[in-house]
Amino acid sequence: MDANELLKKVRKIEIKTRGLSNNIFAGEYHSAFKGRGMTFSEVRQYQYGDDIRDIDWNVTARHNSPYVKVYEEERELTVMLLVDVSGSRNFGAVGVEKREMIAEIAATLAFSAIQNNDKIGVIFFSDKIEKFIPPKKGKKHILLIIRELLDFQPESRGTDIAMVLRYFTDALKKRSTTFLISDYIDHHDYQKALSIACNKHDVIAIQVYDKRDAQLPNVGFMRVMDLETGRDRWVNTSSAKTRQAYNKWWYQRQQTMTERLNRCRVDLASVATDEDYVKALMGLFKRRGTR
Repeated sequence: MDANELLKKVRKIEIKTRGLSNNIFAGEYHSAFKGRGMTFSEVRQYQYGDDIRDIDWNVTARHNSPYVKVYEEERELTVMLLVDVSGSRNFGAVGVEKREMIAEIAATLAFSAIQNNDKIGVIFFSDKIEKFIPPKKGKKHILLIIRELLDFQPESRGTDIAMVLRYFTDALKKRSTTFLISDYIDHHDYQKALSIACNKHDVIAIQVYDKRDAQLPNVGFMRVMDLETGRDRWVNTSSAKTRQAYNKWWYQRQQTMTERLNRCRVDLASVATDEDYVKALMGLFKRRGTR
């Protein structure tokens, strides 16, 4: 992609996603992902009903009457986007390519974070860490992220979610709200890494998939390529047995993914490339905002 074409795409996605974050997501994002931590604010005299564990004994001793510490919720968040840039993101049979939808979803979340005065950072991953953009604030930072989302060229094509979760858990010392955006086509077991990450961070899963990932069309012999390994083969899609086996594989893979996320109490938004991701994100925000 040349510089002029990239600039046009960046501008187009900026206008669309900033409009969404400003007009639709503003309130929903804030209520869904408000600060989970508590910071010390002040001390005041003890009142009936206060928790005795909040008594500040040093101040109490000085004033010869009980004082308690008052805490307030941390409003500023660190938001991290873990973005899958493996080979399978380039697939696009129904609707747009996965990479295009992933870029728009990530950009919308980034603008929502900035509007809420949060820091935003990104880790691009395949079966290795491709790039780490540390969390910062500001429009200039957002535009850098969007450019990378649109034009980043990974070195590898595989997927390893467990690896990126381990790296992320070690790299980010402060608790963060983390969106793991992927098609979740991964043959590794990431359960343990996810559990450890969730003990430290608030992890949210966003799955972007193509409906051809889930179901083969009945179109006779079709050449099928694995975009992550480069291997291809001919498949007889006219065979009902072949289509049923493929559907079963997809169903079992989805079940495994859902079970892993549920065990760690990770919220999931799953959206197909021919569907409206705005509706999926709004549903996710509202579910979290009502807790």
